[in-house]
Amino acid sequence: MLKDNNILVVVPARGGSKGIKLKNLKPLAGIPLVEIVGRVVDELDFVDRAVVSTDHDEIAAAAEKAGLTAPFRRPQSLAGDRIADWDVLVHALEECEKLDGRRYEVIVMLQPTSPFRLPRHVAATVTKLVDGGFDAVWTVSPTDSKAHPLKQLIIDGERLDYYDPAGAKIIARQQLQPVYHRNGVAYAISRECLLEQKSIMGHNPSCVVVTDPLANIDTSEDFLWAEFLLDRGLAPEVARLLDKKAPAGP
Repeated sequence: MLKDNNILVVVPARGGSKGIKLKNLKPLAGIPLVEIVGRVVDELDFVDRAVVSTDHDEIAAAAEKAGLTAPFRRPQSLAGDRIADWDVLVHALEECEKLDGRRYEVIVMLQPTSPFRLPRHVAATVTKLVDGGFDAVWTVSPTDSKAHPLKQLIIDGERLDYYDPAGAKIIARQQLQPVYHRNGVAYAISRECLLEQKSIMGHNPSCVVVTDPLANIDTSEDFLWAEFLLDRGLAPEVARLLDKKAPAGP
């Protein structure tokens, strides 16, 4: 609980990932991605309930080994690759409130595919939501200027063009307003935003900017990048978390 707000952590981890089979069970430094989330949650003293939303028994077992709970299975109607985060979070919230007889004011989504998240990233996100009265707070990372929207191009048949016509006026990167991208580290969302506004962003969102090295796992190349960061000692806080003994299961 944080300032009288019950906090529910939801870890979405379906079994049907297409890019990498059973991606949420793939080990980084010998630890399945879904277990890494449990190690982060174990260091957060304000979490009232942390559940994995999965349709896969092996993922559920790995999550429970890491101290998360798996009190329900996600229905097949929510297990496809085109299901929105909103649907998964609402299902998890409703299931937990029914099981626990408790109202959760803040829902925190922690995706296993961001294994370089740290407890302080999550704490900053939740604290900003509660203290600032925002509808939602997402973690974001600065986008390299080479990938700025005004520098992007499209190909129409054989014709090359700017994605945004305003890009034709850009001469130097100093002309570009900084932009950011979601990094999947943490999303904190108010109950009202999720259920009344039916959104994970809402009308009054904010963010926490993360500048630490991150890896967002979608492909085998992303795993190589994560291993490179660890092997080169570029993510010492993550290495400490991975070396830590796993928490006892629920």
